[in-house]
Amino acid sequence: MPDKLTILHISTRLILGGSQENTVLTCEAQARAGHHAHLAYGPIYGPEGSLLQRVTAFRADDSTRIAPHVVPSMVRHIAPTKDFRAKAQLSKLIAKLKPDVVHTHSSKAGVLGRAAAWGTKSRPAIVHTIHGPPFMPEDSALAKAKNKLYTIAERAAANRCHAIISVADAMTEQFLARGIGTRDMFTTVRSGIDLVPYLEPPADQSREAIRESLGLHPQHLVIGTIARLAQHKGHDDILDALKEDLAASPHWKLLWVGDGFWKDRLLKRAGGMGLRDRIITTGLVPPDRIPGLIRAMDILCHPSYREGLPRTVNQALLCGVPPVAYDADGTRETCINEKTGLLVPIGDRSKLRDAIKKLAGDPHMRTRLGSTGRSKITREFSIEAMMRGIDDVYERALTARAKTN
Repeated sequence: MPDKLTILHISTRLILGGSQENTVLTCEAQARAGHHAHLAYGPIYGPEGSLLQRVTAFRADDSTRIAPHVVPSMVRHIAPTKDFRAKAQLSKLIAKLKPDVVHTHSSKAGVLGRAAAWGTKSRPAIVHTIHGPPFMPEDSALAKAKNKLYTIAERAAANRCHAIISVADAMTEQFLARGIGTRDMFTTVRSGIDLVPYLEPPADQSREAIRESLGLHPQHLVIGTIARLAQHKGHDDILDALKEDLAASPHWKLLWVGDGFWKDRLLKRAGGMGLRDRIITTGLVPPDRIPGLIRAMDILCHPSYREGLPRTVNQALLCGVPPVAYDADGTRETCINEKTGLLVPIGDRSKLRDAIKKLAGDPHMRTRLGSTGRSKITREFSIEAMMRGIDDVYERALTARAKTN
């Protein structure tokens, strides 16, 4: 692969989230390696936070940075008029930058970005990463219709790129089962994590220091969740599953890290259940606070209905905190049942309760699962390993581009 490439990454939204952090980490690593890294994204709004300050503040040296580009019409939801405009805006940006590689992330940016890149005169190598599935549980006619639309769009987009990266093997299997792409297009590359903040905490980020700052005492059992307070993240399921145990056990606490459009409704519901004083909320926090907050937990509860490969689970394991998680998509590839955590069928609140109570009553099991998980994540999820995988994919995509241009 050439030493210096111009690489344009396209992400739908630059909010605080696993896929966005993965994308920014990739841009930072590529800039440090001497490549010209560009990042395009749609408007940032709402209570879910932003990674833009991190992007604009980054400097590999005095002259090397990540160049940000706002795509005014790119939004997450389906909006035909805005989507048409966003594709035109991306086409104009690609024609201006003339990148060697266009690397798209997430479904909307992936569909629009690949179409725009494929249609340019000097077609770049086009790579797409699947961070999570766009498909919903088909429990309604509307969900079935949306899934059909997403499937058609993803099939078309797969025909307009040279390679596809999956963050989990489960993503590859789901897409192939829907007739999206061919097996030789897919490569699994695990999302890298900066390991140092998790493995080498400073004194002010120790478990004891963070718990004290949150008003927690040694006898408190802390069940933590790191996720947007939004649909499909499972906060309602936590309340339903644990309402009796939280009411009966004053030393049990829920630690909710994050913010979102559902915050007020969720806290009002908890108040109606008489559980408001059992919940500690942090609101939005910068990424550098996450390791300390995880260390304050005894159990990570991650009942998300949709996942690629949940970054939160991996972060918890790096801190030695065992997860209880819904068996969604690629979650089982790191939360291995009875080895690194406990898996629960999606939506099964009774089994969610049982799993949490099992870990709550067995500190030795918590230690064993956390220790095994820490070893696995340290081995498999470094930034260096991720970048080696991405470099290999780029090299193949550049070769394929040379054959088709």
